[in-house]
Amino acid sequence: MKKIIVSVNNMSVRFGDFYAVRNVSFDVGTGEIFGFLGANGAGKTTTIRVLCGLLPASSGRVFINGTEFVRGRENVIKSQVGYMSQRFTLYNDLSVGENFDFAAALHRLDNDVYLNQRKKLLDFIEFNRDLRIVVKDLPGGIKQEIALCVALLHDPKIVFLDEPTAGVAPAARVRFWQLIKKLAKSGKTIFVTTHYMDEAENCNRIALMRAGELIAIDSPNELKRKTFGDSLYRLRPRHKNARPPNMNVVDIWQPYGANYHLRFQDDVYVAPHLRSLKKDWEIVQISPSLEDVFIRLVEGQNR
Repeated sequence: MKKIIVSVNNMSVRFGDFYAVRNVSFDVGTGEIFGFLGANGAGKTTTIRVLCGLLPASSGRVFINGTEFVRGRENVIKSQVGYMSQRFTLYNDLSVGENFDFAAALHRLDNDVYLNQRKKLLDFIEFNRDLRIVVKDLPGGIKQEIALCVALLHDPKIVFLDEPTAGVAPAARVRFWQLIKKLAKSGKTIFVTTHYMDEAENCNRIALMRAGELIAIDSPNELKRKTFGDSLYRLRPRHKNARPPNMNVVDIWQPYGANYHLRFQDDVYVAPHLRSLKKDWEIVQISPSLEDVFIRLVEGQNR
C-alpha cells in the first residue's frame, strides 16, 4: 500500500441550503493517477478547490500530505499542490518565458531554483523552441504541455488537472497522457477530471460522482466487473423494423450509434430471450467499457 498523501473524511461543502458536495470520503496514495468522473455540476471541481486549499469544507476533515486544511494553513496546502484548469491557464499575449517568469514570481522562487526547474521541465516535454515565442502562436497541444510545466514549476507533490485535454487533438491527448504517466512514475500524485472515457482507462482508480455524492470508487476494470459482470451484449439491427427486447426482463437498453447495448436483469435466464432476438438482431457478447459504466451509474435512470 502506497503512502497516503490525500485523505478526505466525510467532507461536505454547502452553499446555504445547497450541498455541492455531501459526505465524501476517500484516500489517495503517492504516485497514484486518480480520476474524477461525473456530469457537469456533480461536485468534481468543488472537491478539487477544497483539496487545493482554495475553499474550506463546510464539515468533515481534509489532510494534504499530513497537513489538515484548517483556517491559517491554506498556504501550506497551496505549496504542496499544482493546478491546471480546464480553461487555458497561460497568458496568450505573453511569451513562454514571460509566463514562466510570472509563475516563478507568484511562488517566490529563488532565481537559481527557478531556472533549474524550468530547464528540467522544458526538457521533460522536449520543448526546443525559443522561449520568446508568444504563447498564442503555439499549437494547442504544446500550449497545454507548457501549462502543465507552469503548474509544476514549484515542484508540488500533488497535481490537479481539470479536463486538461479538452479541445486538444487526439495525437496531442495521447502524448499528454504519456507525460502524466511519467509524472506518476516519478512520485507525483495526479488528480484528473476528464470527459474522455478512453483517457480515464489510464487511471489507477476512478471516483464517480453524482449530485455531489461519491457513488463508486475503484480501478477501471473493477468498476466494469462490479457494474456488469459478464452479461453485456451488443445488438445490431438486421432490418429497419427490428423489434426491441421485452423490457420487463431488461436492465439496460441503450443506443450506441447504429447499435444497442443490452443487459438483462440479474435473475433472468437469458438463453430464450437471446434466441428470440436473433431473428431481428445480430448479437455479440462484449466486454463493458467505462462509457457503459458512466452511463449506467452516473446518467442512468435509477438515480
